[in-house]
Amino acid sequence: MKLCACKIKNSQRGSALIEMALSILVTMFLMFWVFEMVMLVYTYSVLADAAKEGVRYAIVHGSNNSIPSGPGDTSAIEDVVNSYAKLSLHDISGMAVTPTYFDSDNQSPHRVQVTVTYSYIPYIPLPFTLPTIKATAQGRIVN
Repeated sequence: MKLCACKIKNSQRGSALIEMALSILVTMFLMFWVFEMVMLVYTYSVLADAAKEGVRYAIVHGSNNSIPSGPGDTSAIEDVVNSYAKLSLHDISGMAVTPTYFDSDNQSPHRVQVTVTYSYIPYIPLPFTLPTIKATAQGRIVN
């Protein structure tokens, strides 16, 4: 039995179109996934910097400052962190800011820690859940 070249050619008709469609789908999925991972890392970086700014504010505004912040009133620290975290291009209403004074006061040279927790909300709905971002910074009160 002899195979005709025209039968082989006709049996592969449309395969290039299917391969191209599958390649485009895989490429688009990878591009969106990479974009989402880049934004996740960017958001973590901004929130880590926001925690550092909160610690900086807390260590400068100790008990000897004219506008002190301390264990009783941490709203100023939270405001500083929230204003900096807006740069993450996300809705920060779901973000939790937790200032912790380890020695229960704002005297120099005691320690303070600011923790920022945020459940990452992806820009593009993905079939899997992304982690909760938690950034922490710590310092010693100098003023």
